[in-house]
Amino acid sequence: MSYAELYRIEGDRVVCTACARYCRLKDGQVGLCGVRKNAGGRLVLMVYGRIIASHVDPIEKKPLVHFWPGSSVLSIATTGCNWLCRYCQNFDISQRRKIEGVEVTPEEVVEAALRVEANGVTYTYNEPTIFMEFARDVGIMARSRGLFNTFVSNGYMTPESVRVAAQFLDAITVDFKGNGNPEFLRKYAGVPGPEPIYETLLELRRAGIHVEVTDLVVPEVGVGDRLEDARKLARWIADNLGPDTPLHFLRFHPDYMMSDVPPTPVETLERHRNAALEEGLRYAYVGNVPGHRYEDTYCPGCGRPVIRRRGFDVIEWNLDEDNRCKFCGHPIPIVGKHLEKGDRFFHVPMR
Repeated sequence: MSYAELYRIEGDRVVCTACARYCRLKDGQVGLCGVRKNAGGRLVLMVYGRIIASHVDPIEKKPLVHFWPGSSVLSIATTGCNWLCRYCQNFDISQRRKIEGVEVTPEEVVEAALRVEANGVTYTYNEPTIFMEFARDVGIMARSRGLFNTFVSNGYMTPESVRVAAQFLDAITVDFKGNGNPEFLRKYAGVPGPEPIYETLLELRRAGIHVEVTDLVVPEVGVGDRLEDARKLARWIADNLGPDTPLHFLRFHPDYMMSDVPPTPVETLERHRNAALEEGLRYAYVGNVPGHRYEDTYCPGCGRPVIRRRGFDVIEWNLDEDNRCKFCGHPIPIVGKHLEKGDRFFHVPMR
């Protein structure tokens, strides 16, 4: 347990400023996330240094496909979450409201990442915004040891939390659910609406953090797989984040309280992906369908596959040393280079 920093005092309430819910907490109350508590007029982060899950993952699993392809990360999580997704595949930790986990220091997390020869640390499995202060302490130390930092996030952040993230974060996957449809978010994720996510994306881009967007396409609920919503999302990304921003359409798998909903038809994902290109994006992907041709990166110049993937593995690399297409020379916006297993690198200077 440690005191948090992302909060302000309003009368007899502590207002948490980590996420866009801005929970107003009386003494003794805990935020919806289950990990941030008003303790005597100060906000406490009850999961500081309490890791409930850790695993070594390929960066492509996040999914980040334009950021140090082929690299590996040490993924860590705490309990709790600021969303209430009825389909969450990590519900056993994200919806757990009992503080549990192994006690670790930031130094121990970084040493563990170096020991398993990871290239970075990823904060994932639950929403990392809710343990931002701990992530910040790990992240700054990780950078000092040549490791990068990435988030897998729902993007329901605040300008205050983005400013903290900018101190250490290198890349982020922001996951829209159901194309960001407000009705879907209210009914299936317990979120008032998507507006704070759009503002977060703008703040992240202004901070110079590499951004990739995912969209979990949930079928047969009426509001989770509308093609017009996918077009609207893609158009917004192209206009506001730029046409080179990767957008991933992810296949839904039944889980938790939506185990009766079937997986997303692959044809739906393909239509969404093609619509995103029509709306101005240059890089759109189909995810959670291993072996699909739209896992690959295609050159906007000549249309040929420049990075071929199967699942989380890079199986063909057709870019030169400057990340230009080997066939036509078109530049491909990849951060870093392709790392083979065991490759190490030194982090670029901090922004």
